[in-house]
Amino acid sequence: MANPSGNSLLVIERLLRDRDGIWRQIIEERDLKQLTGQMLVSSALSLAFYGAVLGASNSALQALASFVKLPLLFLATLAICLPTLYLFNLVFGAKLSVLQALTLIMVTITVTAVLTLAFAPISLFFLITAQSYSFFKLLNVAILVLTAIVGLRFLTAGMRALNDHQELIAVPATPAALEAKAEGAGTSAAPTGNGAVLTAPIKPLSQIGARPGPPPRPEGSASMTLLYIWILLFGFVGTQLAWTLRPFFGSPDKPFELFRSIGGTFYADVFDTIGRLLGG
Repeated sequence: MANPSGNSLLVIERLLRDRDGIWRQIIEERDLKQLTGQMLVSSALSLAFYGAVLGASNSALQALASFVKLPLLFLATLAICLPTLYLFNLVFGAKLSVLQALTLIMVTITVTAVLTLAFAPISLFFLITAQSYSFFKLLNVAILVLTAIVGLRFLTAGMRALNDHQELIAVPATPAALEAKAEGAGTSAAPTGNGAVLTAPIKPLSQIGARPGPPPRPEGSASMTLLYIWILLFGFVGTQLAWTLRPFFGSPDKPFELFRSIGGTFYADVFDTIGRLLGG
C-alpha cells in the first residue's frame, strides 16, 4: 500500500493541503521517521538548488559550494537548537518527544526550503537583468527572511495543536460536560402503576449547586511563550552560522573563496549593503 505522505519531493503538497492531518500524525507519533526522512530529502534538495542560484553571482565553483553550504546551514542550526526546544517543553510539562520536536522543526524547514525554491526564478531574473550585486544580495536575504517567517508560522500552529491535544486529554470530565449530557437527554421517565409513563425534565447541574470546572491550565500559554523565545534563539543562531559559513553569494569582482575569516556580524553587513545601495 502506498504511503500517504507520497514522494519526498511532493511532501510539501501534503503540508500545505492537509496540515491537520500532519498534526494528527505527529500527535499520534505515526511513521514519524519516514515523514521526517521525506522532509529531509525535500528540504535539502530545495535549499541546495537555491544555494546554487545564490553562488551563481560569482562563479560555477561558488555555485557548487553554496549548493552544499545552504542545506548544511539549516541542518546545522537544527542540530544546535533542537535540544533547547525539547528541554523548554519538558520544563512546562508539554511531554513533547524528541522525534515529535524534530518533526515539527523539519516541517518548518521544509516549508521554508520549498517556498524559497519557488522564488529561484525571480532571483535568477534579477541576477541576469539588474547587474547589481548589492541589490541581488538584499533581495535574496529578504526572500529567505520572508519564507522563514512563513515556515515558523507552521511551527507555532503545530505546537498549538499539540498543546490543545494534551490539555484535552489531561482534563477529566467536568460538571459542565455532565450538564451538557444531561440537557441532551432532556427528560427522565418513570412508569406508574397503571402503565402510564410520567416524564419530568432533568434539572441542569448548575441549578443543583454544581461547582464550576477547574480553570484552564496555564502550561499551554507558557509553552507557547517559550516557543517564541526559542524562535528568536533559532534566528540568531542561524544568522551567526550563516555569517560563519559565508560566502554564499560571492562578489563578482572577487576570486572564489570557500570560507572567509570570521569578522564583523551579519547584521552590520546587511546595513552596510543597504547604505551602499542607497548611496548609489
